[in-house]
Order: sequence, then C-alpha cells, then structure tokens
Amino acid sequence: MDRNSIIGLGLIAAILIGFSVYNAPTKEQAEAERRRQDSLAALTQKAQAPKLAAAPVAASAPALTDSARKAGAESLYGPFAPLTQGKEQVITLENEVLRLKVSTRGGRLIGAELKKYKAQQNKALHLLDRDSSSFCLYLPTGTRTIATDSLFFVPSASALQLKGQEKGELRFKAEVSPGQYIQWVYRLTGSGYQVDQQLELQGLQQILAPNIDHLDLRWKQKLIAQEKHKAGEQAVSTIYYQFANEEVDYISERKDEQQELPNRVKWVSFKQQYFSTILMAGGGFEKPTSIETKSLPENSRYVKEMSAMLSLPYKHQPSETIALTWYLGPNHYHTLKNCKAGFEEQLNLGWGILGWINRFAVIPIFDFLRGFDLNMGLVILLMTIIIKLVLFPLTYKAYLSSAKMKVLKPEMDEINAKFANEDPLKKQQAIMGLYRKAGVNPLGGCVPMLLQLPILFAMFRFFPVSIELRQAGFLWASDLSSYDSIFTLPFSIPVYGNHVSLFTLLMTASTIIYTRMNSGQFTGNQQMEQMKWIMYLMPIMFMFTLNSYASGLSYYYFIANMLTFSIQYGMKLSIDEQKIHRQIQENKSKPQTARKSRFAQRLEEMAKQQQQLAQQTRQQKGKKK
Repeated sequence: MDRNSIIGLGLIAAILIGFSVYNAPTKEQAEAERRRQDSLAALTQKAQAPKLAAAPVAASAPALTDSARKAGAESLYGPFAPLTQGKEQVITLENEVLRLKVSTRGGRLIGAELKKYKAQQNKALHLLDRDSSSFCLYLPTGTRTIATDSLFFVPSASALQLKGQEKGELRFKAEVSPGQYIQWVYRLTGSGYQVDQQLELQGLQQILAPNIDHLDLRWKQKLIAQEKHKAGEQAVSTIYYQFANEEVDYISERKDEQQELPNRVKWVSFKQQYFSTILMAGGGFEKPTSIETKSLPENSRYVKEMSAMLSLPYKHQPSETIALTWYLGPNHYHTLKNCKAGFEEQLNLGWGILGWINRFAVIPIFDFLRGFDLNMGLVILLMTIIIKLVLFPLTYKAYLSSAKMKVLKPEMDEINAKFANEDPLKKQQAIMGLYRKAGVNPLGGCVPMLLQLPILFAMFRFFPVSIELRQAGFLWASDLSSYDSIFTLPFSIPVYGNHVSLFTLLMTASTIIYTRMNSGQFTGNQQMEQMKWIMYLMPIMFMFTLNSYASGLSYYYFIANMLTFSIQYGMKLSIDEQKIHRQIQENKSKPQTARKSRFAQRLEEMAKQQQQLAQQTRQQKGKKK
C-alpha cells in the first residue's frame, strides 16, 4: 500500500460514485418504472388467481334460474353445493396480546393483530389480513376436489356470544348432511401468542376418495412490511422448518426458491425480521411438503410472498381429528423458547461458539440490565462495560506484551540491520534467540486479542435479531434496530446506500484511531507493514456494510472502542516501561536452557524449508543456464 496504491483506490472509489450519480434515474423515470411494476404485479396476481376457490355460480351468472344455479353448483361441488351459499361473518377472538379475526367463509384466519407492538408511524401491527393471506384445505372426492375457502361455515352459538371481548373457543361447522361435517375449532388457552386450531372430520369417509392417505393444506401469506428499512427486512425474511428428527433448516434469504421436503416436518415458519407466523401439526406434516418464497416489487406494501403445501394424514375413519397450533408473535428468544418446539432455532445467533456466547452470556446480561427499566442506549453502555471488565485480564496481558515488544524494538532493529544481507534463517534464529533470552513471547499480544474476536462476532449476530431494540430511541437514533440517518444523499452509493449513519462514522473513526495507537506492533518486516494497512482498510469496509445495519451494533462498537482507549490510557500510566526494560535485561543475563519453545522450533523449521526451496530454485536456474 504505497502512495500510488492509495491514489488508485481513491480513483476507483471516485469512478464508482460518479458512475452511480450519472446513472441515477430521474424522478420521471422512477415514476414510470413504478407504474410499470404495478402493472406487472396486477397482471401476475390475476394470472395466478386460484381456480378452485370460485365464487358461487349465482354471482357469475345472475340471469340463470334458481334450478339452473343449483344444478351448476352441484356439478362443481357435488354434496358440498349447499355450503357455497351464505353470508360472510367475521368473529373476533382475543387475549392480552393477540386479536384474531376468523371468517365464516372458509373458517379461516383473516386477521392477526399484535396488541403490544406497533408498526411504523405508530400504526397497529397486523401480522396478516384478508388480502395478504389464504388458508385452504382440499377435499378430493374422486370426481372433483373441493376447496374449503369456497364453503361457508356456521359459527357456534358460543362463538357468536363472544363479541371479541372474552377469551374462549370458536367453532365453525360446514355440515354436508346430519352426521357428516367439517369443523374448525380455535382456542386461545392463555395469554401468549399460541393459538390451537383443530380440524374435525365427521362421517366423510364415504364422500372422500378411497385411494387417498392424506389431505393437502395450502397456506399462503404475503409478509406485510413492518420495519423502517424494508430492504433490510426483506434480506432476512424467509421460510424456516423443522424435520421430525429436530433438524432446523431454511430457504436462503438471498434468493427465490421452491423446495420439496422429502421427510416429515414438525412445523413451518414464515419468518420476518422481528415477527413470525408459524404453523405446527401435532403429529407432523406428512411428506411431501412443498415450500416457496418469492420477492415482490420494492413499491409493494409486502416484503415477500411465502407459500406452503402441507400434507395432513387421513385414515378414512368415521371420525378424525387433526391438531394444529399457530404461533403469531415476535421473534423474541425467550418467548420462542418457552413454546418448547424449537422455534428459537430460527434466530441466527451465530454458529458454534458464537451461538453459545450469545445464549449463555450476552442474552442473560442483556436481560438482567433490562430488568432495571433503563433506556436501551444505557443498557448497551452498561453491557459493554461489563464485557470489558470480564475481558480486562486478557486486555492487560496483550498490552503488557506490546510494551515488552516496544522495549525490544531497538535491539530487533539492530538484528535486522546486521543480517540484512545474510541468510534469512540466521536472522530468524537471532530474533528468536533475543525473544528467548528476554523471556518474551512474540504472540503474547496476539493470542489474547484473538480470544476476544468471538465476542466481537457474537455481537454482530446478537444486535440485528434483538427485538428489544425495535423502535427504541437513543440520542439522535430513533430506532436502534435500524440505521440512524443524519443526512440523506441525493444519490445512492453501491453497498453504502443513500444515507449517512453517524454511529457508523463514529465507529469507523474510533477504530482507525485505535489501529493508529497500536500500529507499533505491526512494524519490523514487510509482512507486518502489509498487515497494518489491512487493519486500516478493514474499518472502511465495515463502514460500508454497517451503514444500513442496526445502529445499536455500531453504537456498541463505538462504545467498546472508547472504553478500550480509556483502559489503555490507564494501563499506560500504570505500567513502567523502564521497569520492564530492567526486567528484560535481567532475564537476558540469566543462563538460558537449551530447550526451545514449540513456537520457536516451528519458526526455525519454516525458515529452513524456505531456505531449502530457495537453494533448489537457484540450482535449477543454474542447470538451465
């Protein structure tokens, strides 16, 4: 990274910015593109409209006589024809956290409001509504397939008496004839986000096709945008599912995909950034199960479209009951874990040791501090202080090792100058001999810092999935779960975006200052000098990535850097470098044992191998000449 390289990088950045500005669409072009996307979305929706969920025949052919309408309905629906006539009613069922709306048409959920959360602009948060979702059971009769979303169900008398103000049970029955019916039962058993839904099939074994062993359940949902940063919400929205063997998997968030799941599935989740709609079957969903995700236009009020075709077991018994359970709520770690179904596995807390750190250290500390009802910015500050205190022994050891290396630097410079034109192996042996005599471990400052990296990366996973930060303001940031924009650019920079996040800038500046303060340990040879420039370049790269991330994460990194400055300044005042120098000189004067450390042995072996390769190369060149 010489001057020419720096100028080259600057020119590349200027070209990218200039290209973005030059090719930015005008307002007229953007409006035309928006209208075109609306037209395409409307055409696509019309082309994909379900054929089985047809309206009653009378609605499309009002000129027909009653007998003709009846005959047409019977040809389409057979014994279910009388159930296609009716008037829709909507009944509300609610508890302390949920308000549900169930329609008599199809007996399905057409509304789910989370009462303790708000969407943007302080609007009510609806996880699903009539327009964004569909839920339909298919009943094959041999000659035709009946879709339950075209049937009218009759609510029980107790359901009509609820009036949306009491906890209880809703029953919706579609009766073909006395003793033959389909019934959906909804129950709110507590004050949580789970809803029990039960399918009861009575006396249908003579109507349904005899060769089937399962019933298909189609579930579709367009995820309603709930967050400030829609692109960020879309980037983490996808379908999760758990196999019967407890393995949790998902469709990649970065692409549209359809998957056929080969094994039994316990539950399927339509997951957004901070909320999920999860459907679980008591005995699991039979195979095959088909799931699919689709991206939607940027100007849509929806994030993504999810769909699942699920299989429910059917055994042709006179009476069969299938238990289903909904989870309609927040992606809060403890709330999901308390469901005891593995729902918390869809939170990306990091793999391996990163997940352990978050589950067993970061989350308990975070929850403890939240218990004091503090502002979320203060919670992050106190959590950062606690983590720094726990890591202080490692930080102190790293700084002490750095101080020792600083004291030895003049002698190392002498060795480098003395062996500048000598065999590299001799120079390496002289340097390792100096370390051995002085009692200094060259990796003493690196290893403690490397041990702190898992915590750094664990925080990178923790903050973006913490719903507690959602809509929590601090200083100039109105929402710590999203970016804190202090200025909107008239153009968009690739990767960076069209806004300026102040916490990200503060994090970047403090990281560069921290690198500058510790650049002394990256001197001595060419490889170390290159490492120093990489350390300067990394915070710039992170600035582009974190500019659209949760501002709480950038705030944490900034506070961590400021605390590190304070700790290092305090250690600098307390550590006497002259005393360290005297101790090193005493160590050098002591008799040295012949035994070498494993690290020294490995370095010498590597140097010997390099020397042998260099000699072989020279010999081969001499033979060619």
